[in-house]
Amino acid sequence: MGDEELPAGWEKRMSRSSGHHYYLNIYTKESQWDRPTKPAEASGGPEQVQCSHLLVKHKESRKPYSWRDDNITRSKEEAIELVKSYREQINTGKASFGELASKFSDCSSAKRSGDLGPFGRGTMQKPFEDAAFSLKVGEMSEPVLTESGVHIILRTA
Repeated sequence: MGDEELPAGWEKRMSRSSGHHYYLNIYTKESQWDRPTKPAEASGGPEQVQCSHLLVKHKESRKPYSWRDDNITRSKEEAIELVKSYREQINTGKASFGELASKFSDCSSAKRSGDLGPFGRGTMQKPFEDAAFSLKVGEMSEPVLTESGVHIILRTA
């Protein structure tokens, strides 16, 4: 059978339980047994998602200032390390996403515990949008880098 060309957005996987191949839509994380005939994005996925985020800006950010700090001087590496430490605190239950976003996010959404409300494709910077639309409800992203800074994203709806 060889490596057949799949439409964009699909991955061929092996079922551990049955030993059969199946196909995974990388956008919606939905799987199917039948070989896909259309690109994955065309098969739907949500029109919009709702997410909260925690943004850590750095000196190379598009706007290196925030409600917390008039002049942000930390490096991109320091911003990434901060975001990783916040993820760790959330994952270990030391703090909630909303608590950390309220205290430490460099976005004005901090006053809403990081809630950005619902949004569709084409409204956010591409790396942010790609991450947000790939998350399942309740799932938190790895650090996401955009022109604004370093984010962690929690999909809420």
